[in-house]
Amino acid sequence: MPSIDISNYKSPQKRVQKKKPASVFEFMNKDISFGNGQLSDKKKEGFYHELGTLIRSGIDIKTSLELTSSSASHEKDKQLFASIQKEVIAGKSLSETLMDNQKFSRYEYYSIRIGEETGRLGEVLSELAKYFKNKIQQRRKIIGAITYPMLVLSTSFAAIFFMIKFVVPMFADVFKRFGGKLPYITSLIVGFSDWFDRYIYLLLLLVMGLIAFYVINRKTVWFKKYVSLGLLRMPIVGDILKKIYLARFANTMRLLTGTSTPLLQALGMVRQMITFYPIEQSLIVAEKDILLGLSLSATLAKADFYPVKFIQMIKIAEEVNKLEHFFEQLASQYTEEVEYKTNAISSMLEPLIIIFLGLAVGVILIAMYLPMFQMSNSF
Repeated sequence: MPSIDISNYKSPQKRVQKKKPASVFEFMNKDISFGNGQLSDKKKEGFYHELGTLIRSGIDIKTSLELTSSSASHEKDKQLFASIQKEVIAGKSLSETLMDNQKFSRYEYYSIRIGEETGRLGEVLSELAKYFKNKIQQRRKIIGAITYPMLVLSTSFAAIFFMIKFVVPMFADVFKRFGGKLPYITSLIVGFSDWFDRYIYLLLLLVMGLIAFYVINRKTVWFKKYVSLGLLRMPIVGDILKKIYLARFANTMRLLTGTSTPLLQALGMVRQMITFYPIEQSLIVAEKDILLGLSLSATLAKADFYPVKFIQMIKIAEEVNKLEHFFEQLASQYTEEVEYKTNAISSMLEPLIIIFLGLAVGVILIAMYLPMFQMSNSF
């Protein structure tokens, strides 16, 4: 395999400025893009799969782009792929065309450029399609596992909100007319209802303020640092989040090492794709250490984020020179663990949320009817 000069992959400054940073909570976004202007992962998967299949079949890039453009189902997608085809016909390479288009990331640009220079464009495109397919499947399984519990929980809070906001005040008016001392639990819930009604707008302003605070500070280093560290320290959630990003790191490295990307270049691309603070910082240190002669496993071992088993697997991969194979195994292992844990938590949360809803509604109803029972007993 021909060697590749790392310096060739440094893009002009103007091109770098065109790209927008990825979302902090990228592992939760769906098949559509939320304001980043990029093509959805699902459309990228289809585009790369079809284009890669055509090129590997021996069809030239221009004809392949024409066929891909004509098969698009949406008019906007047809126009996008047609514009890419025109630029390629005009003399640009596919990688340069994608770099100038904000619908695609620098990660895709570098991967395709490596494929062009090594003569493995069809293979790289197919690997990109596989990468986005795995990403979509992982995200869908996680979202699918938490959708029902979140729906039930939202319904529970909506029911409790309705009772506190509308039902309890109606009973409170009746109790005031009759007078007398209310049971402790009834007075407690009536008092909470009064407090909630008095400060509901302040609470809404507080929620809006928190949302605005997040939007303003989400891309700052200090915010990403403390949010990521806070999430990782949370029971259960921290472990799942950690394994999600380990799987994503391993899957991305699998694709890059499989296309003979230089290690330093691969680490730089992963750092641009995965904006999770612990991984970002560990890769910054790794790039410096590797230049000084350290191995990847040795420099990643300095970070507390990576498990010992993860480091040992990378060390073995370096010794036998099979990084792609071991990264693929790590990605599959952590993806399976995430799916198992999210499914287990989902199955456990469903009955707990239903019990919570029943108890909350039951306590409110008992508190409201208890004074009536006392009054009926007094006659």
